[in-house]
Amino acid sequence: MPQFNKKEVIDALKLEMSIIEGGGYGRSVRTPWRETNFFRDSVTCLNLGEAEKKHPCGECYLIEHVPEPHKEENVPCHYIPLNAKGETIESLDRKGRREDLEAALLEWIRATISRLEKEPD
Repeated sequence: MPQFNKKEVIDALKLEMSIIEGGGYGRSVRTPWRETNFFRDSVTCLNLGEAEKKHPCGECYLIEHVPEPHKEENVPCHYIPLNAKGETIESLDRKGRREDLEAALLEWIRATISRLEKEPD
């Protein structure tokens, strides 16, 4: 598994946070009938705009947060545990409560940034 530069990971997470807080995961102008997917439809995704993955998710900065059994999923970052209950983007998305999903994801991003900033280099 590749090692990721901590500053780059923090910067990418801060960008994700600003996208979510700014409402950037609304419907796409190109595909308004389809909801956008957190992380997968982000500018930080290696496969943004690709119908099929051209880059393995193992090259993504988020892969280190994905539990081992889910690293081979189609969108592994959707299986990152976001809270103590173990809820994930996948599980919350199935419940259909997008605002709960956004809140849990923002909480995870903030906690992860805070933890990374406190870790020694």
